[in-house]
Amino acid sequence: MTISAVDPAGNAATTISPLDRSSLRIERVETIALRAPLARRFVGSAYSMVNRTTIITRLYTADGLVSEVYNGDTDDEQALVVGIIHDELAPRIIGRSATDPEGAWTAMEPSTNNILRDRGLSLQAIACLDTAIWDVFGKAVGLPLHRLWGSVTDSLPMSVIGGYYHLDLDQTRELISAYTKRFSGVKFKVGGRTPKEDAVRVRAAREAAGPDFAIMVDANQGYERAQAVEFGRLVADLDIRWFEEPCRWTNDRRWMRDVRLQTGIPVAAGQSETTLNGVRDLIADGAIDVSNFDASWAGGPTVWRKAAGLSAAYGIQLGHHEEPQVSSHLLASTPNHTFVECFDEERDPFFWALSDLSDFLRDGRLHLPERPGFGTQLDWDYVERYTVDSRTTTA
Repeated sequence: MTISAVDPAGNAATTISPLDRSSLRIERVETIALRAPLARRFVGSAYSMVNRTTIITRLYTADGLVSEVYNGDTDDEQALVVGIIHDELAPRIIGRSATDPEGAWTAMEPSTNNILRDRGLSLQAIACLDTAIWDVFGKAVGLPLHRLWGSVTDSLPMSVIGGYYHLDLDQTRELISAYTKRFSGVKFKVGGRTPKEDAVRVRAAREAAGPDFAIMVDANQGYERAQAVEFGRLVADLDIRWFEEPCRWTNDRRWMRDVRLQTGIPVAAGQSETTLNGVRDLIADGAIDVSNFDASWAGGPTVWRKAAGLSAAYGIQLGHHEEPQVSSHLLASTPNHTFVECFDEERDPFFWALSDLSDFLRDGRLHLPERPGFGTQLDWDYVERYTVDSRTTTA
């Protein structure tokens, strides 16, 4: 049985073979781990980075489709994540159909129950494969995933993550001014100095940005509650779009609720939660206005979309922590989306060179590719240059 698609004039356009559970049988899983050294050390409130890393996942089906996706920026644990993919997860999904992402996710879930390791490593590994499964599913039906999931827009405002501590005030002003010509907003790093010092830096950013450019601030859990409240009050006149992860992890949900209520600045969090119930608790405790739950850290699009539904039920807006190659399709399929985000070329060469996705950034907005699946096309010369490991698992 086939279905004939027609164009608006009523003419037969395409013949589509309906998918069934025998379609898209998974035959092989390949990973390519990349690591690119950065030109400088980037320092946040309590962390620093010298490399940009990711894992390309190529899932091959009996129908001849191959995924071309990449996930995650874990550096020290990259080899552990790759090992989980091949030693534990691939054997559970090879032979299954990629028409059943939820079933594949359920088959992989037992790897998260190993109490001798951080379950976040298993969730990152699951995310690689879950993303790959959705990619071949979209390719099989000939649709970009944002349309398969119920698109509400063809483009998203793009914010850039910047304002690191190696910049002095003049350099900060220069950088933010340059950002206004390319992006719709900036997520500015705070939490690594005193509230007063950070407020001076954010004020310089606002002066350079002007009134119409969105500024979010991200403390990466750098402040105590009282410090976060102090900082929020010092920048209360600067039209801060949201205050991300303002408080230390030791009491973050209750403290974030206090920051929301005492400063009036919307609070964003969720990237540090790796489970659906973690997002649930953030919402139930009144801790956030914006969820930036990360599909690449938390098990992939299958879980993220459930968190999006939960957020919609409570009127919570949606962002996503980095990973625009995945997050753009997720956010474009949800009416309560905010910004898709990236880093600049110095902090993340992958967004600008690994695939062609940055070609779709125009006038401060990321215009989603209309190619099937996630729609990214990788530069394989670039991949070869930064490959540190590759593995394949077959039946």
